[in-house]
Amino acid sequence: MRVMILRGLTELRETMQIDLNDKVALVTGSAHRVGRSIALELAKAGVNIMVHYHSADESQVRDTMTEIKSYGVDAFSIQANISTEEGVKTIFDEIREDFGRLDILVNSASVFHKNVLMDVTLEQWQQSLDINLTAPFLCTQAAVTLMRENDPSSGAIINILDYGAIRPWADRADHSVSKAGLAMLTKISALSLGADNIRVNGVIPGPVLRDSGNSEEAWQKIGESLPIGHTGEAEDVARAVVFLASQNFITGTLMEVNGGEHL
Repeated sequence: MRVMILRGLTELRETMQIDLNDKVALVTGSAHRVGRSIALELAKAGVNIMVHYHSADESQVRDTMTEIKSYGVDAFSIQANISTEEGVKTIFDEIREDFGRLDILVNSASVFHKNVLMDVTLEQWQQSLDINLTAPFLCTQAAVTLMRENDPSSGAIINILDYGAIRPWADRADHSVSKAGLAMLTKISALSLGADNIRVNGVIPGPVLRDSGNSEEAWQKIGESLPIGHTGEAEDVARAVVFLASQNFITGTLMEVNGGEHL
């Protein structure tokens, strides 16, 4: 049965002209939520995965690793604080040791505070910037250094943003600023790294994961308010990441995956 599934996935990738077989990806924050879905979708496409986590439960990490490996790819995991130079160095030293290369970086790890501007503490402000902006910056620099060693030099970097990146979110002040900064980092990186054939894009998810602040009824109403008539799933974001990782003429774009939420 597993052989038949893997053969079917291979045929599907060929039909979609997505060729990522034997590539290596680092997905930050990939033990749970959207990051996990991204790691699994890349694994389905034949990508070997470095699973990064910071504070996720060890059982979540083990479950994620088991499922990734079920698709016939290699996977390793590493715990590190990506908002520090030391933490990023630890991750990329491990990637060199385990894989010897890197083709795809997905900056998915994120922190989310709900505060209006005047209630944001300096600690919350700094944490949002550290995790949501500084960490992708540090990971981008480290990833590009490793990608440039590929022969020929190539790679894909995908940053996961959200609504706050393109519209001011009044009750998520520090979060919005950090994600808006990440949107600009995406464009600056695309402009700076094109000569290396390193493409940099962003994905802006809409309502794809119900949080504790929304009841089932409220979540259904959110979906009904969208032009497409229903909410999405984390896998929708993951498929967008796989698509962007496979394309060699798309860079500097921010792809909205939101059912038409912002129309």
